[in-house]
Amino acid sequence: MPRFTANLSLLFPELKFTERFSAAKRHGFDAIEIQFPYQETADTLLNLLCENDLKLVLFNVDADDLLQGGEGLACVPHKQQQFQEAVVQASNYAKILNPKFINVLPGRAINPKHHNRYLEQFNENLHFALTQFSDIGVKTVFEAINTHDFPGFIISQTQQMLAVLVQVNHPDLMLQFDIYHMHRMGENICHFITTQTPLIGHIQFADYPGRHQPGTGKINFSELFDTIDRSTYSGWVGAEYQPQGPRTTSLNWLTQFAHRS
Repeated sequence: MPRFTANLSLLFPELKFTERFSAAKRHGFDAIEIQFPYQETADTLLNLLCENDLKLVLFNVDADDLLQGGEGLACVPHKQQQFQEAVVQASNYAKILNPKFINVLPGRAINPKHHNRYLEQFNENLHFALTQFSDIGVKTVFEAINTHDFPGFIISQTQQMLAVLVQVNHPDLMLQFDIYHMHRMGENICHFITTQTPLIGHIQFADYPGRHQPGTGKINFSELFDTIDRSTYSGWVGAEYQPQGPRTTSLNWLTQFAHRS
């Protein structure tokens, strides 16, 4: 079965953030990921990881106003200095927390006329991030996000992700493949995982519709996880969903797939 990480920015929402580490461990997770860890000091996070014998696999570079409906940070030309400062901040956290990956969220162009210029800026900013993260032994990933939930997102399809990999052409740049977002865009998820495994650094999932746990929507997770098992993918698979219902039922999928033959 895949190795699952708990995304502590979304899972266990009834608990304080610092209490979610022990909850993840109690429920069988050996690793976690965090969207934006900067609400706590890196030393505080390190203590929580050590106390609960957890590995931090991934976190994001700060994305400014992206989750509040703005354009974000990594693709906006007039925010280049702010992005570079965010990369330095992420690097400082990574030196202490030793993640495997740092994710750079591309962002969106609210004005479609800006799309190409924003994409150019994103590629340029990826080069800067790579110089910082590669020096400390951390790989950089980026992801495509669906344009239904995030209108104007500059990278929303698998072919666009592959094009960026070619353009940037750096050995430490990989894909973060989000099952929910790519299903929402009508992509053939299992085919992409099977054919592009060497390019994928990290996988995340949520069911569709609703972005809740497996079993609440239409995605066939038995087929999906079997596809990952049959591929050469050896990384982690992140549970990045909004739990629906009580914790006892919102984690039933973990028991189901942890005990598959």
